[in-house]
Amino acid sequence: MEVDDDNSPPTSSAEPSVAVPDSQTTVPTANNTLLQPVQPIVPAVVPPAVVPPIAPLPAIPPVPVVHPLAPLPIRAPILKPLAPQNGEVKTSDSDSDHEDEGRTAAVDYEISEESRLVRERQEKAMQELLMKRRAAALAVPTNDMAVRTRLRRLGEPITLFGEREMERRDRLRMIMAKLDSEGQLEKLMKAHEEEEAAVSAKMEDVEEDIQYPFYTEGPNELLDARIDIAKYSVVKAAMRVQRAQRKRDDPDEDMDAETDWALRQAGNLVLDCSEIGDDRPLSGCSFSRDGQLLATCSLSGVAKLWSMPRVSKVSALKGHTERATDVTFSPVHDHLATASADRTAKLWNTDGSLLTTFEGHLDRLARIAFHPSGKYLGTTSFDKTWRLWDIDSGVELLLQEGHSRSVYGIAFHQDGSLAASCGLDALARVWDLRTGRSVLALEGHVKPVLGVSFSPNGYHLATGGEDNTCRIWDLRKKKSLYIIPAHSNLISQVKFEPQEGYYLVTASYDMTAKVWSGRDFKPVKSLPGHEAKVTASDISEDSRYIVTVSHDRTIKLWTAGNIGKEKDMDLD
Repeated sequence: MEVDDDNSPPTSSAEPSVAVPDSQTTVPTANNTLLQPVQPIVPAVVPPAVVPPIAPLPAIPPVPVVHPLAPLPIRAPILKPLAPQNGEVKTSDSDSDHEDEGRTAAVDYEISEESRLVRERQEKAMQELLMKRRAAALAVPTNDMAVRTRLRRLGEPITLFGEREMERRDRLRMIMAKLDSEGQLEKLMKAHEEEEAAVSAKMEDVEEDIQYPFYTEGPNELLDARIDIAKYSVVKAAMRVQRAQRKRDDPDEDMDAETDWALRQAGNLVLDCSEIGDDRPLSGCSFSRDGQLLATCSLSGVAKLWSMPRVSKVSALKGHTERATDVTFSPVHDHLATASADRTAKLWNTDGSLLTTFEGHLDRLARIAFHPSGKYLGTTSFDKTWRLWDIDSGVELLLQEGHSRSVYGIAFHQDGSLAASCGLDALARVWDLRTGRSVLALEGHVKPVLGVSFSPNGYHLATGGEDNTCRIWDLRKKKSLYIIPAHSNLISQVKFEPQEGYYLVTASYDMTAKVWSGRDFKPVKSLPGHEAKVTASDISEDSRYIVTVSHDRTIKLWTAGNIGKEKDMDLD
């Protein structure tokens, strides 16, 4: 059988092939077998859609070409691996995690020295703020002694050089806050509380049976003195009230006429005598109860007695080691008392002999006064107290506090039931001697009060001080009744007329003494003549004489004009 050359079998080196039409595809396999021809996918013929004509658009102006900006460099965010949760163990199949950590460490910022210092300051300020907050929440004692005690217990200095009380308390607060932040405060305080509890338990065992009174218990002598003063005051008050009722009800008694006569006598006062009293300035003066003697004292510490009305020296009383500050006669006996800056008061006889020395004050004395009964002596001192002494025994009966500053003036009520004190705290107090209570605190002066005096009418009290005014107080209304702008300088002493309180005498550092009406407190007479400040004044029991002493070392005696004429006639 003849075979065409075109259809001859291939050589062994050639692979068999199959003729495939152009429209078909043959796929050879690994076994050199031919698969069935795959028919090509012919897409379906879709007729073209009919599009209606569109109107031409208006011409659009050309848009300017905007050149794009260079892209900003974007730092790739650093993603930190999630923390393992629920006990899972982080595993890694490659070293990519370590590479990420190295990359993260490489991008950390370096902190400058200035930034580091700022951060340290902020941290320090925050710590201080937290420490102050902690300190403000702690309980710190307010008593300075308690603060010192706690500092000692904590092992800290109880005080530093120049440290004040509030600074010491703040230091304790900061120390306690620091210990509290370290957790040591509770331990230390607990130990101290246990020690205090042990000590207090021992003290309670000792003091169980001791009952302390709510008042300061005085001696039996004070109780006897209070009883005696109460009995004396009841009788004197009854006599005063009966006399006032008799004058009010008796048609023959004309109070206004008596007052007018006394004021006319005061208005006629003239300088009768002037005598040099000492080599040093004079500080006090006083008439005896019968008006026959005058006592003066000076800064030399010597008190002198003068006979009246010629003002002739009788004797000198020497015994004080410092300057004498006041002198006063007893209203009952022929005794006189002196006060001095040597912290003592002395009782003298009129013949110049020393009877008793009263010692106990802690600072220099100011004014002194006898009780109307003559049994007791009141003294004031710059130790902020006034004291009551028994004349016969010399025993201190009462140490009375109540003023915040030095006590300067003292006076006793005519009945003997009340005492008035005044001091440098611009305050005057009225005390009930029968109970020991402060019954009135008279506030009104704006500067220290130096003089105080009770009126014989029983309900008026006069005070004078460094504010240049004299205040009249009504004890019934418990308020200031009248304010007298008396002098141009401080008022050193005030005195009511001793019989009925018809007028009032004030002595001042403006070198004058003045007389004021006891009815309406109008000026009656001015007594000029001294060349230096007037330190004290006094009025005789019969109201015939007024004496003033001054730093010009002179004693000046003032009398009414008609009295002076009567005296001259008696001498003739």
